[in-house]
Amino acid sequence: MDLSEEKKKKYMKRLLLARMRILSTNGFYGLLIMHMNFALDENCNTASTDGNKFYFGPSFLDEISDSELDFILMHEILHVALLHPGRRDKRDPDRYNIACDIVVNSNILKSFDMDERRISLKEYGVSMHTAPDNKEGYNYTAEQVYQMLEEQGGNNFQGGKSTQDRFDEEKQGDQGNDDPTDDNKDDKAKTWDDHSKWSAMERDEFLQDEWLKHLEDVCAAIEIRDPSNTRGMLPVFAQRIINDLRKPQTDWRTILNCFVQEEITDYSFMPPDRRMDDSDFYLPDYNEKEDALSDILFMVDTSGSVSDEMIAVVYTEIKGAIDQFGGALKGWLGFFDSYVTEPVEFSNELELLKIKPRGGGGTDFSIIFSYVRKHMKDRLPASIIILTDGYAPIPPESAAMSIPVLWLINNDVVTPKWGKVARISV
Repeated sequence: MDLSEEKKKKYMKRLLLARMRILSTNGFYGLLIMHMNFALDENCNTASTDGNKFYFGPSFLDEISDSELDFILMHEILHVALLHPGRRDKRDPDRYNIACDIVVNSNILKSFDMDERRISLKEYGVSMHTAPDNKEGYNYTAEQVYQMLEEQGGNNFQGGKSTQDRFDEEKQGDQGNDDPTDDNKDDKAKTWDDHSKWSAMERDEFLQDEWLKHLEDVCAAIEIRDPSNTRGMLPVFAQRIINDLRKPQTDWRTILNCFVQEEITDYSFMPPDRRMDDSDFYLPDYNEKEDALSDILFMVDTSGSVSDEMIAVVYTEIKGAIDQFGGALKGWLGFFDSYVTEPVEFSNELELLKIKPRGGGGTDFSIIFSYVRKHMKDRLPASIIILTDGYAPIPPESAAMSIPVLWLINNDVVTPKWGKVARISV
């Protein structure tokens, strides 16, 4: 198809009007879509995205109504906002695509008070939206639905009672039906959402970080407009994100205020008062509490005995600490098992969330202090907070070089013999 400039402008105008329509009626989706550009792609039969643009086949745009276009834009933007392309890993692509679609469609359906007409396309039917356990996909992550599909076996699940029944009928019909027209129709129904461009976002960690920030910003903006979500402006998953990030288990203000007051904010000979550099005597310098909060080294145990859930809780807890101190808490975040991953400095929540966990081997606490002694001697931490299950030999207290240490343990079994101890449950 050779598109004239006039035709291109007509298509683009329609896409821009759809964006404005969604912005006015479904603010959460509309604000996310504002971060995307539109492109016409004659090689794309339907719709696709690479995390930077929406791609539409011109003939597909001719087939769909305005309400269908709105649904498709909302569908595509949720894949991006939920970082589905970057979470695919080594999973079976077809099965993973189905899992992602179920989660996305169900969240959109929930936004429309469970009206299936709002997630239907006249040429493709009702889009899949329930998990294999017949519960709505919005209750799960894509990984959880993928696991269900894997346990069920096969990639042909379509979700929802009506579509599942239809699939069962089609499966039976296929055994004695050689009509190629029907086969093509089934294929078309399964592939209207083109995920072929996902690999671009999958490889781009910077783009994934950007979208993580966009999602949090939009959640915050919607929450300000509707704090109790009485108008349903935040989808279920977004409300869950806000709640999870807002409610750390640990009362960091109490713990760290006590820790800082007792252990850090005190007279100390390290470093000495620089006003006495020319003197034969050292006077202790007084470490202000704000200074102490600026150089905290968080070290997270990523050994094989520590679960992914624990790592997720750790991020929530550290973010909670930043929130509770109004952004004053700054420092480094590092990971360790049998070796130390170089700690990365952070000064705000966004920088924290960009730091990726590494590890998976055995646990060795002594390497934390060895690393500090060798690589951080020019700027020693004001304190070290170690988040761990504690299942490894604890080195002697002298290893800490008089730096205050807080052990944050995820069980009630292990109690280090020195340093302050707090508990966290997973």
